[in-house]
Amino acid sequence: MRYYLIAGEASGDLHASHLMRSLKEIDKEADFRFFGGDLMSEVGGTRVRHYRELAYMGLIPVLMHLPTILKNMRFCKQDIQSWQPDCVILVDYPGFNLDIAKYVHSQRQKANGQKPKIFYYISPKIWAWKEYRIKNIRRDVDELFSILPFEVDFFEKKHHYPIHYVGNPTADEVREFSSSTLIPPPSSEKVIALLAGSRKQEIKDNLPAMIEAVKPYVKDYRVVLAGAPGIEPAYYEPFMAGSGVEVVHGKTYDLLSQAHAALVTSGTATLEAALFNVPQVVCYKLPLPKIARVVRRHLIKVPYISLVNLIADREVVTELLADTFTVGHIRHELEKILDGPGREQMLNGYAEVWRRLGDQKAPDNAARIMFKLLK
Repeated sequence: MRYYLIAGEASGDLHASHLMRSLKEIDKEADFRFFGGDLMSEVGGTRVRHYRELAYMGLIPVLMHLPTILKNMRFCKQDIQSWQPDCVILVDYPGFNLDIAKYVHSQRQKANGQKPKIFYYISPKIWAWKEYRIKNIRRDVDELFSILPFEVDFFEKKHHYPIHYVGNPTADEVREFSSSTLIPPPSSEKVIALLAGSRKQEIKDNLPAMIEAVKPYVKDYRVVLAGAPGIEPAYYEPFMAGSGVEVVHGKTYDLLSQAHAALVTSGTATLEAALFNVPQVVCYKLPLPKIARVVRRHLIKVPYISLVNLIADREVVTELLADTFTVGHIRHELEKILDGPGREQMLNGYAEVWRRLGDQKAPDNAARIMFKLLK
């Protein structure tokens, strides 16, 4: 089979690479062509664009790079049409991928054809905002593969659109790391981990406040920042100068396996910290905080922003955003989880998150279903 995959950021590159490995196990003739990153390239196939050429976040960066984004989109459509894959696998990244799905579906209709099939792996988070996108998904996507258990009710009960919950790849990755890596015993020096996001704008917005918040702890704790994949080390230097904070690159799981507590920018990292049993404070700076609070109340459809709380369906970790995102609040919440009852309570909540995720291996599950549907 010929598989065309599109991943637009570092996390998508990771999850898509595992899916590709699983597809190769079940389909010995698998041929891959993709928009993605280095991890997907390691599996094999032809990379036509690196995700770094796609990953722009926020209104201003998107507008500044709009010609590049549109050029990549046009090229992607032409490339799919030329290569004629058996299926197109879209990995998260809805702003780009839903447009591609619309195009592929329309071309298929014009040709009165049945392929390429359109599979969406890691479904768009329309339950948080832009719920109207369900119309596009229903029209353009043949099969949706979810990695979050609460999405089943949202899509199937609320919107009557059947999906596949295949398990959670982050849980798979943490289990695999923990079982295959010799983790050294904890050092006498306790570690506070900082995970400030995977994009430059996120890092710029969140890291300065995080560093300021941990200043009182630098003497008694080892404070370590996890450098994000795809972000050059030099980008961090202006933030780190004179802070006493270290930075490590490509070792996020090693860091979390040793961390005593963490400050985490919302995203997959919140779930990773939870699965490593690291008590955390979720921090996410928003522009115009007071206005953002009002906008969030009226536009965001879910009560939480962190995957941990969404999966548990209750507040397990504290979320600081909009006008609650301040150095003082971050420091206060960090103090509560370094030692004391708040720490134990959070760890108990993490056990519920593990239970709800289940033990299915997501990429294997998804690959098996995809191959069966294509056959």
